[in-house]
Amino acid sequence: MTTETAPLIVPSFDDDETDRKLAIICSKGTLDMAYPGLILGNAALGEGVETHLFFTFWGFDMIMKSRARDLTFSPVANTAMHLPLKEVQRRGPLSRMKLPDEIRMPQALAPAPGVSAMATRMMKKQLAALDVPEVPEFLDQIVAAGGHLWACRLSADMYDLDESDFRDDIEGIISAADFIEMTAGAQLLFI
Repeated sequence: MTTETAPLIVPSFDDDETDRKLAIICSKGTLDMAYPGLILGNAALGEGVETHLFFTFWGFDMIMKSRARDLTFSPVANTAMHLPLKEVQRRGPLSRMKLPDEIRMPQALAPAPGVSAMATRMMKKQLAALDVPEVPEFLDQIVAAGGHLWACRLSADMYDLDESDFRDDIEGIISAADFIEMTAGAQLLFI
């Protein structure tokens, strides 16, 4: 019996010239929802893709001078929240016990006082251990790499905000229609 292996199709990433565009709509202002758009935008820029991030509604927390450093992570209604136990097992009296590597956060505990602060500290510690910058520094990095940051006109009007409320590198407060027009043909991600 003979088996034939089909040749692998591997894309070429050597060409720095690309006409690709990526448009990311950042609509959430929690720590866990801020990073996906930033990571994808940064990766796209690294591949030479023209990248635009459009911040709207609660996504404004990522670009507001008064809030960007205070993003939090709430495990409430986040059934995917896991508590890593590997580190706990390596030290102290629990090191002799056979525990799973992680457990799910019981939803009854999630709204308890201090749980959100603990989850936020834990997430920030895990990100820092991987050398992932905090949100404001990540945005600095994206802009330095040629990324474009935009604020939503409707959201700004709803919250009575203007340019002075946002990071200095926001290129403008524009309508959704303007954003759609300027990113025509782009891959669109809504986060």
